[in-house]
Amino acid sequence: MLHTFCKSKIAKAKVTNVELFYEGSVTIDKLLLEKANITPGEKVELLNLNNGSRVETYAIEGKKGSGVICLNGPAARSGCVGDELVILCYCLVDSKELKTIKTKVVYVNSKNHPRD
Repeated sequence: MLHTFCKSKIAKAKVTNVELFYEGSVTIDKLLLEKANITPGEKVELLNLNNGSRVETYAIEGKKGSGVICLNGPAARSGCVGDELVILCYCLVDSKELKTIKTKVVYVNSKNHPRD
């Protein structure tokens, strides 16, 4: 049996821009993607702490160290600059791996840079 597991979480990232007239997705600082083990093009879920919206989209790599979190296309309707997001990424694991796998959590500071 396969289980859907939360493999990665970027906690309390702030939206830095919104680009409504774009094909879609969310642009995320490359450093955050690397720390969270999220691959560009991979499906992510955006949970907006300010308005309660939950959006599924895919990650696009932003400039490393920029702190960018940009809602693109339809996702831009789900938040405003300054809103706090929890960004989740899931994977499928078998029952054996489920007992040993742990969620990679990346906490960010006010500039969307990883905290130590």
